[in-house]
Amino acid sequence: MRYSAELFARLFVSPFLLTAAILLGASSGAVAQQERPAAQKLAPSLRRVAPGQAQTVRVSVRQKEAFLAWAQQALPASTLKAVPKGNGTVFQVENLTEAQLQQLSASPYVHFVDTSNRRAHEERQLNQSDLSVNRITTVHSRFPQLAGQGLTISIKEDAFDPTDIDFKGRVVSSSLFKEAASPHATAIATLAAGAGNSAPAGKGVAWQAKLATSTYDNLLPDDGATLTQAGVSVQNHSYGVADIENYYGLESQAYDQHCQQYPSLVHVFSSGNVGTTTDTQGRYAGISNVANLTGQFKTSKNTLSVGATDLLGKVAPLSSRGPAYDGRIKPELVAFGAGGTSESAALVSGSSLLVQQAYQLQANGSLPPSALVKAVLLNSADDTGRPGIDFESGFGQVDAAGAVQTIRDQHFFQGSANPSSLRTYSLTVPAGQQELKVTLAWTDPEASPTAAQALVNDLDLELVHLASGRSWKPWVLSAYPHADSLSQLPKRRADHLNNVEQISLAAPQAGEYAVRVRGTAVAGPQAFSVAYEYSGGFEWVHPGSTTNLRPGTTNILRWHWSGPATTGRLEYQPLGSMKWQLLASNVALEQATYAWALPDTTTLARVRMVAGNAAFLSDTFTISQPQMPTVGYACENEALILWEPVPGATQYQLYQLGQKNYLEPYLVTTDTALVLTKAQMQIRYYAVAPLFGKLLGPRGNTIEFTEQGTACYVKSFLPRTVVTDTVLFDLEIGTTYGVKSITLERLSGQSVQAIQTISPVPGRHLVFQDDTPELGRNEYRARLDLANGQVVYSSAEAVQFTRPGEVQAYPNPIVAGDLLQVLVAETGPARVQLFDMTGRIVRETTDEGTIRVLPTVGLAKGMYLLRVQAGSGAARTTRVVVL
Repeated sequence: MRYSAELFARLFVSPFLLTAAILLGASSGAVAQQERPAAQKLAPSLRRVAPGQAQTVRVSVRQKEAFLAWAQQALPASTLKAVPKGNGTVFQVENLTEAQLQQLSASPYVHFVDTSNRRAHEERQLNQSDLSVNRITTVHSRFPQLAGQGLTISIKEDAFDPTDIDFKGRVVSSSLFKEAASPHATAIATLAAGAGNSAPAGKGVAWQAKLATSTYDNLLPDDGATLTQAGVSVQNHSYGVADIENYYGLESQAYDQHCQQYPSLVHVFSSGNVGTTTDTQGRYAGISNVANLTGQFKTSKNTLSVGATDLLGKVAPLSSRGPAYDGRIKPELVAFGAGGTSESAALVSGSSLLVQQAYQLQANGSLPPSALVKAVLLNSADDTGRPGIDFESGFGQVDAAGAVQTIRDQHFFQGSANPSSLRTYSLTVPAGQQELKVTLAWTDPEASPTAAQALVNDLDLELVHLASGRSWKPWVLSAYPHADSLSQLPKRRADHLNNVEQISLAAPQAGEYAVRVRGTAVAGPQAFSVAYEYSGGFEWVHPGSTTNLRPGTTNILRWHWSGPATTGRLEYQPLGSMKWQLLASNVALEQATYAWALPDTTTLARVRMVAGNAAFLSDTFTISQPQMPTVGYACENEALILWEPVPGATQYQLYQLGQKNYLEPYLVTTDTALVLTKAQMQIRYYAVAPLFGKLLGPRGNTIEFTEQGTACYVKSFLPRTVVTDTVLFDLEIGTTYGVKSITLERLSGQSVQAIQTISPVPGRHLVFQDDTPELGRNEYRARLDLANGQVVYSSAEAVQFTRPGEVQAYPNPIVAGDLLQVLVAETGPARVQLFDMTGRIVRETTDEGTIRVLPTVGLAKGMYLLRVQAGSGAARTTRVVVL
């Protein structure tokens, strides 16, 4: 047995460590952790090892010193290393044969043998997001004080770009940042906590939170003390491994233990993007489209796994499904993810931060336990797909506004269960509510990887209507390994499998209810959290007061409906019109969305849903095209920023990004231009939004005015072709404002000749022509005479002029070894030959283009004849002198 130097340092320096017996995975819980036979102490992927294939594994041990002594005798050719963050009882064992792997799993000192060398990968690239799907925009408009201030989210994967202006001033310094940032990680960080400085689309969920980076090179949890010191309260994991891993392994166990040790830290995982793949191992092997999570760490109990939906709330086909290996509900939640579950996880991570902040504002700055955040998110989620909980969407589509409202209304309880204890809490349901939901969650102790199921402490939830005495149990899914069973609707019964339980009640009677939490099988005190909400009626989600819809596009209208199945009439009204225009009749309110093809117009507008005698009006919103500023000129002492006028706009709001971390209002103007003085030019980022009276229209993308391709008036000055028989130049300027005239000048040595002058200047795009160029190389520039007397010049550009039917060669004379450039008016095929004075061909090319190149290396000094034959035309010749 070969020991690493690190292992000796860890194990043999301290006599105390030698004598300590740490039983990793030993459970103190009351639910029986039935041990599997020795063969099943192997992770599923290790049970089918090809003969002759050397393996590297991680192994958790019962008694450290006894295992090391055993391994030295039984596995002398293998290398043993202590695994960092393995609590001293997890080791990496390298170079194992199939027989030695079986021998290792049979060792009485080995608790579990897990796979090791796997490389995490990003869960697909991202497309675009729509924060209205999960009511995140509702939080931004309804609770503007909630933006993640004072909280920190960690992005665990490759490093994001710390220089992105959407993260300005909020990045926690780290040695993990690399020169080449990951676009995927940058997009994830933007979705979770982007400030929107670059564009409105760059605004994330918790847009003022701090951002920290981590690495998924290590699939075990990060050091908790380091995360705590950095202020991290949520960590996002938008990655997976190559294969389906639906089992409870050392990483799953470690994350559950991590959540126990750091009870306020929320871990959010993407479920994976292999929802149409079939697992080949475990209890659900061979059943199509189920149990296909991409990483054992995602089966942990105390974390959140998140699937993806489309814009209409339908679970995406590629979103990985549950159940977990033991039948538990996975994923717990879904969220919009146009690019896969990576995006969905980022939105849930940001929403978790908002829930934490809402709690902080009511709890003197303390963080809520992660079990409460989990209970609140699951309880407020909107049902999607099949009615009730399922193994595709879990508890439903995340509703950020509903979650925050639950905290603000203090619709939650926190308590602790002891063996056989019963805790009772009361709540009052007002009249007219359409649904009551109650969710229980607790951070369960880590389980043994060899246990048949992961639950350790079993709590049970019950709801009782006090006046009638009626009681309800949680919804429970069938976990039987058959496709028909897994697709069954949930039934009410006691749940002895999950550490989250939910009861929902349609059209609840008004009055007092008791929420009961029983410690059915608990070893020691077990903290828990309960969240509840009741709801009823109609509520617009999108559009809202800050919504802008783009003319001529199709947009999704969204609303909440809690009530019986019914239909309504959807109508639209441009502001100022007394008439409502019909969009659709007989719209099912429970469908909650409508795809609206907008008119190609700019206006303020409202929509309404008319159901029976009730009409539900939206806030006034804008239909307008966002304006991105352009640069008229950026001279040394002055710059001009311009934008197009917006029909109906009365003023324009200018924004700038200066010393502060966020884009901030700069000034309001009725003009469509902004002149910056030299002092004002120190701030370089600007954006603009129209104002329709008091209503703010859409802000366009932010520009850095020195990087828009416009220098001092001139954007571009280029010849049509660099070798030509007609000299034409295209000039583009940023603006005609203040420009008196523009002149094309030809430069000849120290002299300057005016060729063509245009005055007044009719537009920003101009064409200049020289009818009398000199044969060969000509150099030109554009001269701009301004109304204030100043003169601006473009850069100089050269043109090689050649007459039709002629051939020119440069340089001529030429030094032997240099490249001879042959100028030909025709760009098509042409044969170019160089003859010496005896008539022998010494160089030849048939290249196409206006410039043909001949090497002169090895040519003797003297006179040569250059001959060009283009197509069937006459051959042209000229002399070349080689020096």
